[in-house]
Amino acid sequence: MMEIGLYGLGRMGGNMARRLARGGVRVHVHNRNHQVALDLAGTEANVVAHADLAALVAALPAPRVLWLMLPAGEATEAAIAAATPLLAPGDLLVDGANGYYRDAMRRADALGSRGIGFADVGVSGGVWGLANGYCLMAGGASEDIARLVPFLQVLAPTADSGWLHAGPVGAGHFTKMVHNGIEYGMMQALAEGFALMGAKRAFDLDLAAVAELWRHGSVVRSWLLDLTAGFLQDDAALTAIAPVVADSGEGRWTALESVELGVPTPVMTLALMNRFASQGQGDYANRLLAMMRKGFGGHAVQGDEPPGR
Repeated sequence: MMEIGLYGLGRMGGNMARRLARGGVRVHVHNRNHQVALDLAGTEANVVAHADLAALVAALPAPRVLWLMLPAGEATEAAIAAATPLLAPGDLLVDGANGYYRDAMRRADALGSRGIGFADVGVSGGVWGLANGYCLMAGGASEDIARLVPFLQVLAPTADSGWLHAGPVGAGHFTKMVHNGIEYGMMQALAEGFALMGAKRAFDLDLAAVAELWRHGSVVRSWLLDLTAGFLQDDAALTAIAPVVADSGEGRWTALESVELGVPTPVMTLALMNRFASQGQGDYANRLLAMMRKGFGGHAVQGDEPPGR
């Protein structure tokens, strides 16, 4: 039986552990909240929970494969620092976070000096990956990815689709970074289109019906449109939803990379800017704009005292 270690059992990591286990892989798991690992092991036959990372690594047969599914940044950096002295030459460490590709390259160099392999794997599929499989973009040396392929084939929709050795270390996270930039642009276009249709009050368009229509035969049909049609059917007004859209980093990296490479990416970059605006980052600039209009044209500014008071 194939065996792998998985550290990090959040929304993605937990379901990846389940899919691996149900695909016949023995999955040794660890999570900062140990109860999460215990609960998972209690419901999945091929999952073994470990109270700490050292115990997990010790339980893996050599040469080991340890996969991290932690938030990018400090959490992943700390986990790699903790795992490095526990691993031995010939072992393979995999970073499946939405990490920065240059961090992957730096980490590969540091681990390589100790004889430890490193692979960066971009993972897409969200909460639907357990049932439908994940899209996996792997970066690393050929010999390291060859060891990883049997696990990628279990995680992917099929053994022959949904995974790719994208290139050397860094290529996995770079490809996922651009993937998420494209995602930003597609989401923004759909959102703007439906907002425009909703604003045309004279036509009283049924947005849920339009979304459902476009799912069949339209050139804009997509999984994002499928999801949109589903939630518009339940609540087309969305009045209970705050108009705030978070960004998790990949869009920023994509925009910065486009500047460095001199490749124009106006759609993806503007989609990122709109997310900043939804977070209130444009509020001060809008106040300045309002004051400029008042200054040169005497236009009213919201918040002014009404005349006669």
